[in-house]
Formats: sequence, structure tokens, C-alpha cells
Amino acid sequence: MKTIYFGGDIVTMERGPAPEAMVVEDGLIAALGGREELMRRHPDAVRRDLDGCTLLPAFLDSHSHITAFSTTLGLCQLDGVKSFDEMVSRLRAFAETLPAGQWIVGFGYDHNTLAEGRHPDRAVLDRVADGRPVMVSHMSGHMGVLSTAALAEAHITAASPDPAGGRIGRGPDGEPDGYLEEAAFTGVGAAMPAPTMDQLVAQLERAQQIYLSHGVTTAQEGLMKPDQWAILSAAASSGRLRIDTVCYPDMLHHRDLMDRSKMHYENHLRIGGYKILLDGSPQGRTAWMSEPYEGDDKDYRGYPIHEDDAVEGFFETAYAEGVQLLVHCNGDAAADQMLAASERARAKLPSAPAIRPVMIHAQLVRRDQLARMARDGVIASFFVAHVNEWGEVHRRNFGRIRAAHISPAASALREGVTFTFHQDTPVLPPDMLHTVWCAVNRVTKTGDVLGPQECISPLEALKAVTINAAYQYFEENEKGSLRAGKRADLVILSANPLTVAPDDIRSIEVLETIKDGETLFAK
Repeated sequence: MKTIYFGGDIVTMERGPAPEAMVVEDGLIAALGGREELMRRHPDAVRRDLDGCTLLPAFLDSHSHITAFSTTLGLCQLDGVKSFDEMVSRLRAFAETLPAGQWIVGFGYDHNTLAEGRHPDRAVLDRVADGRPVMVSHMSGHMGVLSTAALAEAHITAASPDPAGGRIGRGPDGEPDGYLEEAAFTGVGAAMPAPTMDQLVAQLERAQQIYLSHGVTTAQEGLMKPDQWAILSAAASSGRLRIDTVCYPDMLHHRDLMDRSKMHYENHLRIGGYKILLDGSPQGRTAWMSEPYEGDDKDYRGYPIHEDDAVEGFFETAYAEGVQLLVHCNGDAAADQMLAASERARAKLPSAPAIRPVMIHAQLVRRDQLARMARDGVIASFFVAHVNEWGEVHRRNFGRIRAAHISPAASALREGVTFTFHQDTPVLPPDMLHTVWCAVNRVTKTGDVLGPQECISPLEALKAVTINAAYQYFEENEKGSLRAGKRADLVILSANPLTVAPDDIRSIEVLETIKDGETLFAK
């Protein structure tokens, strides 16, 4: 089938003048150029009048957890809760929809916006349902809270030691108070009963449709474990995986999932490399900093997950195998650890291929670190929506000067660092246009501009979710821009982000999302 698009702005993300029309044939971009010429050369093409709307390459999600997001669709949604009472009320209503005795699980609360100004504890969750296990996850996914019954199911007691890279909250008597942080929380999942595979794949289909509704045709499984691989493989083999999904096995625990034969797409699924985590969350005050957080404890800097030698070993493995490594770093101390480990490993293996390592989040990376990243070819994938979502929290945690430099995209641009943007879904929805708006305007929820010197142009922001993201995936020759021979992964927008007022970018609607020439979403 052949289709010609015309009648609106066509933003190619390539150098040169904008074309008047574009031809798509058999899932690929066949030609771009003048409207009359292309219509004359392709008289049999189906005509698609854009009617003043804008055609762009589809967006690529440079970091998220698509199966975790799909799982949250079956949980009690806690985003926006303002108090413990409201949280309990939502959880109680959700519990009425579940079979008796089943775990009651909620996702998405933010302690920073609760009236009580803190995380709930097990006493709060014990109010939800007498004797039933209850668990709530912080929206960052780095921490959460268990009820008394859930603590018992997870075998967490006063005798349980804090795991490496995590913490169990405790009361004055040493008993667990329900709060779990980092590794202590992420290890709880094994205690919960699992849904059926058919339920999990059905939720994944719902999740994909949400990605598509935001113009995303390439997504990521950003910390893959056997359960996630099983879900994605089941969806792919049954033809229910519709968007390209790139997986990064958990290098610490599941290195065996790396399979070089699966690094090319098969039914929209492939492995992209490894993933490791070096620290936690800046809004949760677990990110590892070189200078202390603001607050009463003048020495508290967060904490690392791994020793330096272990991180260097991760990089040596990645360079030796010639595969990409994604590294979760929020604090600047974690960024130092990553960059030093990469430099030492590369010095040991000077003939190793370029693996385009990615610093995931890079919230508080410093200017001197950006220069090292540019020199060593390290990509920064910024969670720039932090500016809007937690800008005021960062001011409280880090002070005005450090907070003004979170997600420093303009500095990265000046230093020559390739950067991408992401939402770390399910932390935030995979809304690329909102993220572009955040990068261009850097407005907090209170209406302040946080670090105006780090604002970038709409064009550079769009590059971060198109051609730069394709480069991060080693797919720049197939995706990320509109050029003859590339895949017809496209998005049609209600307006052109390059020509509307900067503040109006967030009001632009995704009207249609096209994958390999086929419409998979239409508003």
C-alpha cells in the first residue's frame, strides 16, 4: 500500500528545507519533496490531507518500565492523594473489587504532597482492611509501605537486617514500621500472588495503547527480570506486542538473560544491553550526593548501592561483550562513580567497541561531569519533567542553586553531550509533549521558572525524543527522522511544536500514531 501525506507542516528532524509532501510505501518512507511532483510520480497513492496538522517522526521512549506500567493498571491508583485519610478511602474502595484475602496494592502516592508531610506507616495501612495484606508504592518506585499483615507475608521482622543498598524503617522498639526503601522495598514482590499470564498480557496491551496515544512507537523495559521477559515474550509470540520494545536485563541479578541472538527485533521485541542502578531518588532523598542535602542532618548525602570495584566490573563486562550499559544515576556522587568506572574499564579494553553508555536520569550531574561525558561518548537521558513535578521539592532538598541545575539540558548541549528525555513510566505517564514543554519552559507547579539558563529550544527538545533517542538505541538509520528508506513510524499532531508559543506546546494533541505505515492510534 502507498500513501502520500500533504497539506500540513512536515517536520523531518533532518537538515534542509521542509518538504511539502511525503510518500509511504510498505511500511517505509519512500520519498519526500514537492507535492505536485510526488503526486505525479505516485498517481496510485492514497491521498492523506493533513488539513493543517503537523507530521513528525514518532516519539521514542528512551527510558521506562513498560511491564511495571502495565502492572499498575491493575492496582489502586494513588496519584493525587492529599492525605492519609484519602489514601485509606481509595484503598478501601479498591478492596471491594477484589476477591477476599487478595493483597490490596496501591501505586503512585507522593509523600511530598501529603498533608502529613511524610510517608504513611503500617498503622495507616492497617486501617484499610482488617488482617489483609496492604502495600502502597511511592510514585518513584524506590520506596513503599506495607501493612502489618503484608510485613508478615514478606517475612520482615525486627530481626531482619537492612539489605545492601536499602533500609527497613523501624519504630523506637526496633520493630518494622512498614516503610521500606530501595532494595528493601524492591525485593517484596516475590511475596505477592501473581496474576495469570493472560491477565498480564491484556494489561500490557492496555499499556501499549497509552504509549501510542502519546505518539510513542518505541518503548523500553528498563530493568528486565525473568517475569518481565516472560510477559513480553508471550505478547510478542502471540502477536499482541504492537510497538517496538527494547529490554535491558538487570545486570546484577539476571545477567543470564543477555542473549546476543535476541538483539535484533523479532515480533517487535529485542534486547538492547544491560541495566544497573547506582543510587536512588532525589525527591525521596536517597540519591547519592557529593554535598549534603538541605535539612537538619548536615552530613546526610544519600548512599551508593555498589562499591567502586563492582561498578568497574560491570563496565568491563559491557565493554568486553560490546553491549550497551544503562546506568541509573541521580546524584552527582553516583555520576562520578559511573564515569570513573567507565574510564577505568575502557583504559583496560582500549580496542572495545563504542557501546554508547547511558546515564539514566542524570538529575544533578555537574558541568565538569558533562565535559567528561562528551569526551567519552556517554549519553545523558534526562528526566526533565522533574522540573515541573518536583521542582519545589528539589529546592527544599538541595537549595536554590543546585535545584536550578537539575536536568541541565542547555549545559549538556553547550558541552556537546547527546541527550534524550524520558518520563520513567510508570513514575509519570509517557507524555512526550509534556516533557518537551518542560524542557522548553522549566516551569514548576507554583509557576516559577527553575533555572532559566537551562531552557532549550523546541527543536532541541524534539530531537531528544526523536533522532537523539534513536541514536541512543543504535537505531538512528531506521527511526527518529523522516528520510527516504527509514521506517514509517509517524505521529500527527494538532499543531506544530516549532511554531506555537512555547507555553502552548503542552496543549498540542496527538491525533494519530502510525507504526510501520499502519495507524495504531487515532483520536
